[in-house]
Amino acid sequence: MRNLNLPNAITLSRLLLSFVLFALIESGVAWLWAAGLFVFAVATDVLDGYIARKYNLITQLGRILDPFVDKFITSGTFLFLLPHSASGVIPWMVVIVLGREMLVTSLRGFLEQQGADFSASASGKLKMFLQCAAATASLLSLDPAFSGLSVAGIGFLQIRDILLWSMVAVTVWSGYDYVLRALELLRKTG
Repeated sequence: MRNLNLPNAITLSRLLLSFVLFALIESGVAWLWAAGLFVFAVATDVLDGYIARKYNLITQLGRILDPFVDKFITSGTFLFLLPHSASGVIPWMVVIVLGREMLVTSLRGFLEQQGADFSASASGKLKMFLQCAAATASLLSLDPAFSGLSVAGIGFLQIRDILLWSMVAVTVWSGYDYVLRALELLRKTG
């Protein structure tokens, strides 16, 4: 019954919201709603983590479910944006995101099975932040009100592209960082 707690319920609600988000993206309309729902859903990740730590409600289920749902919603958003070429998302970006996530998840599962602590690092948190910012910008760029917008003389589409490229670079760097951490842990345990 310990697994049935508020943080895990919030995580499960984020999973359910992701299906609504994917349906909105697939419909090709309501881009502002899709962007707002994405931001709301990923913001609940901060909330469930805060509640779990503050009230000592951290569970094994939550340690597995929370990162899975984070990867599901971000990777899924990029996948559902692929058919919308005006989003700026291209196939190799999605391959890099998915490849990194599968690699790090596999490493985490293996190393934690060996008793090692392979929790999120600063590079992983920066990667997640940039993935969320890039996905939000890509969703907003599909709305005509945003696609023509400029901020300080820089077009919104340029800002979106900078975020996407930065996200890809940090995703690769983060994956490399996790591989180095894994090798170090393997040396210590093996």
